[in-house]
Amino acid sequence: MPLHVRYGRVRKIFNHIATIIATAAGQPLTFIVALGVILVWAVTGPLFNYSDTWQLIINTGTTIVTFLMVFLIQNSQNRDGAAMQAKLDELLRAVEKAREKFIGIEHLTDQQIELIRAALERSSNGESGKQSTAEDTVDRLLERF
Repeated sequence: MPLHVRYGRVRKIFNHIATIIATAAGQPLTFIVALGVILVWAVTGPLFNYSDTWQLIINTGTTIVTFLMVFLIQNSQNRDGAAMQAKLDELLRAVEKAREKFIGIEHLTDQQIELIRAALERSSNGESGKQSTAEDTVDRLLERF
């Protein structure tokens, strides 16, 4: 079996597992279980005379969970961001007055995107800066009500 096919399967399995774990990690029950583990660990401190081993157990456990969750959360955010970008690109294609030139600007540098954003703000209301645009947007929203 070619390597790209095997890698594709591994990626699909990883995405599936990452989705399940990321969803589970965000549930209230998961928080309660984690809090319970911490409480059990804290209560057992006197039983183990607050030994180095007792401290090492929680430090090792939390380090491992944190290390693995970083990758799972990043995977989830990457997929969510890519899906959101695809949806926005489709809206740019579907809306008649939209400028399709904006499709793919997420691949530009931060400075290039900031220049585009500033130019859009200037063309929308003649003022520059995030604060003035935000205030204008809030004012227009409030006028609707």
